[in-house]
Amino acid sequence: MTSAAKPSIKKAVLAYSGGLDTSVIVPWLVENYGCEVICFTADIGQGEETSGLEAKAKASGASKLVIKDLREEFARDYLFPLLRSGAIYERKYMLGTSIARPLIAMHQVLVAHQEGADAVAHGCTGKGNDQVRFELTFMALDPRLKVIAPWREWNIRSREDALAFAAAHNVPVSSTLKSIYSRDRNLWHLSHEGGLLEDPWNEPEEIMYQMSVSPEDAPDKPQEIELEFEQGYPVKLDGAAFSPAQLVGALNELGGKHGIGRVDLVENRLVGMKSHGVYETPGGAILLAAHRELESICLDRETLHYKDVVAQRYAELVYNGQWFTPLRIALDAFFDKSQQYVSGSVRLKLYKGNIIVTGRKSPYSLYREDFATFGKDNVYDQSDAEGFITLFGLPLKVAAFRDISAGAHFDSPDYSHFKRD
Repeated sequence: MTSAAKPSIKKAVLAYSGGLDTSVIVPWLVENYGCEVICFTADIGQGEETSGLEAKAKASGASKLVIKDLREEFARDYLFPLLRSGAIYERKYMLGTSIARPLIAMHQVLVAHQEGADAVAHGCTGKGNDQVRFELTFMALDPRLKVIAPWREWNIRSREDALAFAAAHNVPVSSTLKSIYSRDRNLWHLSHEGGLLEDPWNEPEEIMYQMSVSPEDAPDKPQEIELEFEQGYPVKLDGAAFSPAQLVGALNELGGKHGIGRVDLVENRLVGMKSHGVYETPGGAILLAAHRELESICLDRETLHYKDVVAQRYAELVYNGQWFTPLRIALDAFFDKSQQYVSGSVRLKLYKGNIIVTGRKSPYSLYREDFATFGKDNVYDQSDAEGFITLFGLPLKVAAFRDISAGAHFDSPDYSHFKRD
């Protein structure tokens, strides 16, 4: 985009972390758009120090910084609905980065409204998924706001370029060495990309991990815990009530201590390329395992099986940034109904990277020992099974008669091509 083509902007709200990229974006916006810049920082459990951030933002050229503590809202309104859905992207990814972006972008829009801004800006690259997640939220909540994505416009292409720009504009930047990894952290997870991981044949180095110990170095004694749920929402750990964010934090500590929640994944990005990443989601892994076990006794077969199908679609919606869509809202209504009786407790052992279920119970359990027992019972007549099998297999019987009348015969499988010389 040329300077002549740039839209007229009076005031922009920038999603701001205080890192090199977003610090450089502040003076770049002022210089290239001649607008006032308001920085917005969302505390979603990333653990970064926010003290001194306002002074840094202003020193970079911003008129003010707005900080919001969104940890409880994140856990209550985003992480726990995600947990209840059972959504996992491409068999492994628990959507830690994906689920956070709509929340940040929503509050960015709210700040824009409060401050009378006519634009929003982000520091997402043009190769990743986050640009889509931010901008779809902007579109859904206020399409009148202009969107500025510097990485799709400017000539900065490296850390060295950014440092040179910062020095030329007197932008305060950290003097610490940049990690070879690109990381994203929040209450739910920590992701690692880049560096050695760009070759998927490389084994991740142990020094890379920050939330979890190696399973080999985890305690030699297992730790047993009990989680209690109400309508699919986790509410207690070992009999003690926690707020949503507190519960996730406590389980992160427990899971990390026992080497739980590590995932190594080559995933398909929305923009079309594959990427190799490693994720640490210790608390989320524990919650997902416990929730699934409780569903196993509380959901009927048809609902449980169909929920798995819907969960995959839900995962795609979250991954693709389609949180504020009619379909996601409609699917949440399905999950709300399915979780009506998912209340009870699950007992687990945490041991060297493993989550071992040792018990599950619910006042709404559909498991009936008197029906399931291999011992003598008075509630199930085994002779009823013959008629059931006859009707269940009737289509197969009819098809077989057709084939026999047509002269077809049964051929045993040919395994000869599996033989080796």
